[in-house]
Amino acid sequence: MADETPAAPDLHIDIERLLTRIDALGQIGRIDGPNGEWGNARLALTDADRAGRDLVVGWMRELGMEIAVDAIGNVVATRAGSDPSLSAVMIGSHIDTVGTGGRFDGNLGVLAGLEIVETLDAAGLAAERPLQVAFFTDEEGSRFAPDMLGSQVYVGGLDLEQALDVVAADDGARLGEELVRIGYAGDVECPTARPPHAFVELHIEQGPILEADDVTIGVVEGVQGISWTEIVIIGQSAHAGTTPMRLRHDPAFCAAAIATYVRDLTHHLGSDQVGTVGRIEVHPNLVNVVPARAALTVDLRNTDERVLQEAEGRLSAFLEELAESEGVQISTTTLARFEPVEFDPAMVDLVETTARRLGHSTRRLSSGAGHDAQMLARICPTAMIFTPSVNGLSHNIAEFTEAVDIEAGANVLLQVVLDQLEVG
Repeated sequence: MADETPAAPDLHIDIERLLTRIDALGQIGRIDGPNGEWGNARLALTDADRAGRDLVVGWMRELGMEIAVDAIGNVVATRAGSDPSLSAVMIGSHIDTVGTGGRFDGNLGVLAGLEIVETLDAAGLAAERPLQVAFFTDEEGSRFAPDMLGSQVYVGGLDLEQALDVVAADDGARLGEELVRIGYAGDVECPTARPPHAFVELHIEQGPILEADDVTIGVVEGVQGISWTEIVIIGQSAHAGTTPMRLRHDPAFCAAAIATYVRDLTHHLGSDQVGTVGRIEVHPNLVNVVPARAALTVDLRNTDERVLQEAEGRLSAFLEELAESEGVQISTTTLARFEPVEFDPAMVDLVETTARRLGHSTRRLSSGAGHDAQMLARICPTAMIFTPSVNGLSHNIAEFTEAVDIEAGANVLLQVVLDQLEVG
């Protein structure tokens, strides 16, 4: 690690310039709420995503950065260093959103990276190492499962051809064809041939902890493990009035029982275990018909791999018992499975000491959400910086982070990057 004395201790970002970019990107796919709140719908590889990509790439070009697009559509822009033999320090995140998302999730990490490039340029600061700003394809996984798809391919955790063949959940489009359609099927190889020297991601917390504790900077020690499962239940469609309860094979009841079991399971396993049934669909979905089929998703997360495996095992046993007792067929498909990730201890310490040196309160915590950083941690030293989310909201158009917290987080990011860049 570089000397602890910062190369440019008085350097700071221009918060108004950063907020202007955040708002401009937020206008693409904008969703307005009834009380003045507004957010975004830029699902991966849609026309809105293309427009967002074009805007951000345009800003990258204006800053004189070299643009590279790889075969899964990840975009990496490089500010040259004086020693091209050195690997780059990378700042990154994503610009795709969920269907009813906010304008800070992911976008902050990318646009703060561009703000740091502009800050260094304005100050006339050169660096030995290159500085890269990246945004990764389909981090959210809302349209193409799994989440963090682009960064997985970038680090070699998911086969490129397998990723290109993923079919969209909403309209059946093939990912590879959508990349071509929006003009972001690049020719740079995947996985990356040259890992970064370090990766740092600035992100809103997406939860209530920092705000509740009145803390400005979250020092992220790692990301909890994630298990996504789709469950399909096949029963027997029947008349709602003439079929006795004891003779029913009701997928809707089974779906409800699974949702209740997931909640009970989290209580039994403790506070670090979370579980969510995020989607339930029934067919034929009529008021007076016992359904023939139901499908639902279960999202299990824990910071402890052993406990996460226990949760998965208990859910599997429950599904077997339910199928037997209700006379239905239950099948499962794994949509995503990631083990918990611990970030580089030296990088985590650097974030903490930097934030405190800048006068900010800090709290160490694990991320409950998945992030591109957990994929980059496989190939290089990685850290994350959290800023508070008002009311803990995210994946919600009311998602908001105060300007003062954005500025604090971006300045911590700036100083961490300066430490790694060897600025002179």
